[in-house]
Amino acid sequence: MIESCLRSEKHVRGVLIAGLAICLSVSNGLASTVKPQHNASAQGQPKPNIVIMVADDWGFTDLGAFGGEIATPNLDALARRGVRFSNFHTAASCSPTRSMLLTGVESHRAGIGNLRESTPRAHFSSPAYQGSLSQRVVTVSSLLKDNGYRTYITGKWNVGSEPHNLPPQRGFDRSIVQGDTGSDNWDPQQRYLPHTDKVYWYEDGRTAVLPAKFYSSEYFVDRMIGYLDQDKGSAKPFLAYVGFQANHVPLQAPAEFIAKYKGRYNQGWTALREARRDSAARLGLVPQNTPLATLPTTLVWTAQDAQAQQYQARRMEVYAAMAEAMDHHVGRLVTHLKAAGQFENTVFLFLSDNGAEGSDYDLAQLWLKTQYSQDIDRLGGPGAYSIQGPSWASASASPLNGFKFFAGEGGIRSPMFMAGPGIQNTQGIYAGLTHVTDIAPTLLDMAGIARPSQNYKGQPIEAMAGHSLLPALQGHNAPLRQADEILGYELSGNAALFKGAFKLVKNLAPLGDGQWRLYDVVADPGETRDLQKQWPAEFASMQKDYQIWADAHGVLPVPSDYNPVMQVTINMILDYWLPTFGLWIAAGWLVPLAGWVWWRRSRRRT
Repeated sequence: MIESCLRSEKHVRGVLIAGLAICLSVSNGLASTVKPQHNASAQGQPKPNIVIMVADDWGFTDLGAFGGEIATPNLDALARRGVRFSNFHTAASCSPTRSMLLTGVESHRAGIGNLRESTPRAHFSSPAYQGSLSQRVVTVSSLLKDNGYRTYITGKWNVGSEPHNLPPQRGFDRSIVQGDTGSDNWDPQQRYLPHTDKVYWYEDGRTAVLPAKFYSSEYFVDRMIGYLDQDKGSAKPFLAYVGFQANHVPLQAPAEFIAKYKGRYNQGWTALREARRDSAARLGLVPQNTPLATLPTTLVWTAQDAQAQQYQARRMEVYAAMAEAMDHHVGRLVTHLKAAGQFENTVFLFLSDNGAEGSDYDLAQLWLKTQYSQDIDRLGGPGAYSIQGPSWASASASPLNGFKFFAGEGGIRSPMFMAGPGIQNTQGIYAGLTHVTDIAPTLLDMAGIARPSQNYKGQPIEAMAGHSLLPALQGHNAPLRQADEILGYELSGNAALFKGAFKLVKNLAPLGDGQWRLYDVVADPGETRDLQKQWPAEFASMQKDYQIWADAHGVLPVPSDYNPVMQVTINMILDYWLPTFGLWIAAGWLVPLAGWVWWRRSRRRT
């Protein structure tokens, strides 16, 4: 009976809350028609080393060099040495962004149109929503390795755990990676949500054995330094990709970093949001007096009682400490490269995979209470669980609108910079529209490697969609995209289309109503002034452009009752809890049902 009921998602939605409480208790063949725009090697320059640093869930102004108050001196020094991109876009969640970063191919065409956990079940049959890299894409790591690079990755992977999708088959010589969306930062085996049976770690493609206790940012840098040291005698250049968990939930940091921020956030999220907006404007990253949108998910700070304010302030203290701890370990990697004489010939790339995390995971509270403490005095430490929440997330995204999972600028405009040999821009900031698909072709151009357009080692592949950023990195401030060129986007029903200064966008609840809006995100990056009535022709034509783009990229509409948080729970039950604990779940429903039947029959006999 239970199995037949659970075949219907609508039934799952109807019984979810009651059932959840019961469940939780128990370079051969390479062909190319695209030439590198700039070939450093052809000009007698050595190929550069490349370090990619991916932060997890950082807001636009979390980084000091982007206007934030968090101490990130090592990243700031690199950013100010190179070029900061103030109009750089990703997807609004981790897996789609990482697929585009690695391949230069739009996420639906790369097979990861959505995070697997939040994908509607009706989409699973589509090649655009497999939740892992398509075999029709080639990674930049594979291309670099084919052309003489040593390649290493440590940290979060999250683009597929099938044997053909693990790092060794995707161009990495050495790897220690987490295959999941995240985990505890102190205990590598502790899940942050009960959507799998364990945390999956892989070293060089095999199940990894990790220390019982660690701190994620420190461990990932330690392992990367170890890989570099093992091959320090090699004359080959290297690619080093570090996928940090900071600042993915649960928010955790060493006590000495947390102590630095005590009392720093006692004025609340609205004051912080305004201060960051003003700081980013002074740096030239956004226009002066950029208006701030009012988010429906942001609470009124002054309406919170003293105890609630204290607890919320502590959450942000832990968030800031986690970011500073990551920066500290970035500094260790930089120091190591300087000592090894590799710093001057290394290109550094930093980005966040999406905007700040505003989800609250309320549906998992029953499970979390059995796994973690949420006491204020323990937040940030081992065994404790904290989140940033939607109100602080709006401040991390300041002055942008929205946060992770949504198509507002706060969800998809991320901090990014590049620094290293040959990178110079007199202004230090590039304001033109750029995208995560631009990174792979840029790195290939830096290494003097042609990008494949139709074929890789005898297999047909998707062509890279992005533009090389080299002109912007070498001081040219003209737009990389033509005024009439479109850039489309979709994730979980939240969608956007960029064209020149215009952005067409729609968001689902709770940040939107599913209706299209039109903004000038150059003058109004906070998306506060809807221009559809002032520009009706553009508003109509861009909707047509979006539909053409969506059809070409295999975008599917979400169900009318779709809710991403609820979908995560549905998928968790159907993909993990039911197959693993089916008998216990059935008993959880059948025992009360049998009791009710017995009671009804007893009453009739009486």
